[in-house]
Amino acid sequence: MFVFSNFLIALARILDIGLSVYMYIIIARALISWVNPDPYNPIVRFLNSITEPVLFRIRRKLPLSFGGMDFSPIVVILAIIFIQSFVVQSLVEMAAGLR
Repeated sequence: MFVFSNFLIALARILDIGLSVYMYIIIARALISWVNPDPYNPIVRFLNSITEPVLFRIRRKLPLSFGGMDFSPIVVILAIIFIQSFVVQSLVEMAAGLR
């Protein structure tokens, strides 16, 4: 059973790191959107292509744009924090219970 426990811990760590990296990518996209970025810049294109599918779904479901400000990155960041606090922590505690 310790093998499955170690697998769950590794899965929780990878999920936590992936969510943290994605959160920083969302923050970078929001910060870059405050200036007038060159749409042909490879970094801007990468940030847009990696974040737009998630942000578009949030904008479609919850039109949170007041005064020209887009609040969808805040919603995504809050969702990431919730997933890190709930799902990742639940996986770690489940793995600890299997030992």
